[in-house]
Amino acid sequence: MIEGNVSANDVASNSYPFGAASVGEAPERDDALVRAVTSAVEATAAHAGSVFLLSGDRRSLVLAAACGTPPSLLGGWRRIPVNSGIPVSEAYRSGRLVHLAGAEETMRRFPQLSLSVPYPFGSASVPVKAGRRTFGVMAVLWTPRPDGTGLSRAQRRQLRSAADRLGTALAELNARRALGEFDERTAPVVVPLPSAPVIRVGLYDWNLDTGAITADDELCAIFGIPPRSFDGEAATLAARIEPADLPGFRAAARAAVGQGHVLAHCLRIRDAAGGQRTVELWGRVPAAPDGARDSSHLVGAVLDSGSGMAAVAAIERLADGFFALAPDGRVSYANHSLESLLRVRQDELLGKRPWDVLPWLADPVYEDRFRAAVVSQQPVSFLVRRPPDEWLVFSLHPGGQGMTGWAAPVRQPVPSGAGPGMSVDQEGPPLSLSPPPAAPRLGALYRVLQLGSALTGAVTAHEVCEAVSDQLLPAVGGQRLAISVVEEGRLHLIAQRGYSRRFLAEFEGTPLHARLPVTDALTSGAPLFVETREELLDKYPGVPYGHSHSWAFLPLIASNRPVGACMLGFDDVHRFPEEERGLLTATGGLVAHALERARLYDAEFALARGLQNALLPHRLPSLPHLNVAGRYLPGTRGMDIGGDWYDVIPTGDEVALIVGDVEGHNVPAAAAMGQLRSAVRAFVTAGHRPADVVASTNRLHLDLDPSLLATCCYARLNPRSGLVRIVRAGHCPPLLRLPDGRTEILDVPGGPPLGVEPTAPYPESELRLEPGSMLALYTDGLIERRDSDIGAGIERLRASLARTGGGRLEDTADALLRDASQRPDRADDIALLLTEYSGTTK
Repeated sequence: MIEGNVSANDVASNSYPFGAASVGEAPERDDALVRAVTSAVEATAAHAGSVFLLSGDRRSLVLAAACGTPPSLLGGWRRIPVNSGIPVSEAYRSGRLVHLAGAEETMRRFPQLSLSVPYPFGSASVPVKAGRRTFGVMAVLWTPRPDGTGLSRAQRRQLRSAADRLGTALAELNARRALGEFDERTAPVVVPLPSAPVIRVGLYDWNLDTGAITADDELCAIFGIPPRSFDGEAATLAARIEPADLPGFRAAARAAVGQGHVLAHCLRIRDAAGGQRTVELWGRVPAAPDGARDSSHLVGAVLDSGSGMAAVAAIERLADGFFALAPDGRVSYANHSLESLLRVRQDELLGKRPWDVLPWLADPVYEDRFRAAVVSQQPVSFLVRRPPDEWLVFSLHPGGQGMTGWAAPVRQPVPSGAGPGMSVDQEGPPLSLSPPPAAPRLGALYRVLQLGSALTGAVTAHEVCEAVSDQLLPAVGGQRLAISVVEEGRLHLIAQRGYSRRFLAEFEGTPLHARLPVTDALTSGAPLFVETREELLDKYPGVPYGHSHSWAFLPLIASNRPVGACMLGFDDVHRFPEEERGLLTATGGLVAHALERARLYDAEFALARGLQNALLPHRLPSLPHLNVAGRYLPGTRGMDIGGDWYDVIPTGDEVALIVGDVEGHNVPAAAAMGQLRSAVRAFVTAGHRPADVVASTNRLHLDLDPSLLATCCYARLNPRSGLVRIVRAGHCPPLLRLPDGRTEILDVPGGPPLGVEPTAPYPESELRLEPGSMLALYTDGLIERRDSDIGAGIERLRASLARTGGGRLEDTADALLRDASQRPDRADDIALLLTEYSGTTK
């Protein structure tokens, strides 16, 4: 969806999703990707398939392979945020197949996708994983079926199997350190849809002296001779050639041998049923070992293009224009009639997209018609107005390998009100028109929707700038971007891509009254587009311009207040058509509001994080016969703060251990957490029994803020005797690791969460720890997962503690949090407190 610019060097090697890899190509990985995506397309009868792999920063899914429909036709989705609301991301987060039978189901479940790609299609996205590791997602697209059904159960199983095989292959490569480096700059592997060969080629070696001929199996098949029954005689093949063609062929062969030039000749071959087909025979005289020509031999090939040659000849005789487009829209064939119809030479069209060559086809509505045909795999016909006032009808007929197009003048009156891009129904006169695509132009609308979608998911100012860079630069073909914000009447850089820091340092702290393009755009409130260096220096003599040749300066204004400015730079001279200027103007408004919202969030986040850091213990006490380790991990969504806390409170001969969790992930949750932590400390210091500490804290919480529920697990431990008394208030049960490594879930009784009932009882349980035991208190963020219940999560944690315990306590704490820290969809924060009891020495 979005192109990134994150280098693998920016990611620590221990966080790289595929482990360390050598820089450069990874042929085994590419082979596995090709096999997988081709197999998925064949198994599901889809017209497009793709594989997205997890990026180095684990925040995006990056296109790694595509088969069939080029990814650019789906809006340029090269990089998809893991947390975005589209099927590929949902499949990755949920670990399940996401199956959408057609447009109706897509609109219902993923309206954002339907707005961005408004064509009828079905899709299925399935995670690519091996064991507990998810490498990415495989997706396929198909033409919706009339009965509204999608993939059959068998096809879904085959799709899952293809994804699982790819996951296994990637895991094996990763284990052998052969996976190679993959990031957003790695070019995706693109393969065409599998197809039967259109042209057959047979090879031969003809001994002119003896008449013996060596032919491969394909040449025998072209001549209709079973390979095993071919006697190796040139006369046997000659018997299959139309007799009238033989004299001319022999003369051409003698001339080729005698004069040393290449033989090129067409022959008609007769089949057993009496029919004929034309083939091309090519040959040359090989060189002898001493460098001289070996005039006794002729080597070459026979090409059988089936009916292709006749078809091309027939199309060239037609008065209307016919053409073929590759899947990415480039012209691969155009007949001569199209030249006069479009008033452009064949060599100017071939290898290019029509809307890039012809100015009157540059309206995005025409590219949208092509995109609609490719994605939906359904024919499309529409009107085009060729200046000054001539109308043409275009018809596009898609297929797996590309598209056939037809163009002709409109030979009947065009109804009033017709507009460019108007759909055409040509089943019968008079000319029938369908409504044109919805305004505004879809080409611009895609970009605005995509950027708006990315900005919706961006929370911080940094994420807003990343979204703008990822979306806007590829949308307009720019290479550089800088975003500055207004602070105390001056511009201060907060993000850039493509510029050198030294160049931008010249403009840091620029006052708004300075006469520069960026400040003029901001103070006037209107974008400024500069297409050449000469134009820039004419308006702003002496202004530094760096390596750019064209610029767009966009004011970022929200609520009639200047928020900042965005500068785009282009390596080459860039013309800004009217549509692009409108797109950039609209973009400025979107970015301004998103940036203003994000800066408010950043300010609140800084306040909340400061509050939370002040409330959590910065250093745990050193205690006799005990070793303690605490960890706090914020959630990956929202404010990245919450109400989880832990504390260790020495009191006389004992020590109080507590872990708690206040619902919510915001400033009120952090404030409530601080109140509860202070209350627990006060009641512990006053000498209350464990049950009374929790009961008193419950009553105080009801008096302070009954709108927020909280849970906690409180343990009071006597280091001399190993006696521990535990009280639970709606909290997860603690874990106990015994000296021999066995780990138990302590199913001690508990009361309701804090803030529910003022007179709720909180029972107290006792147990005695053996020297070498470890007690683990934790919050539910450590064990919760979308795909399993809380009981399964506790059991996973128990097994992990049994496996990782026994070493340094700090290492054990880090190991228990490692899996959770790598989950990008973890919404809850985590608190963990480990206590190791060494016992008293006698």
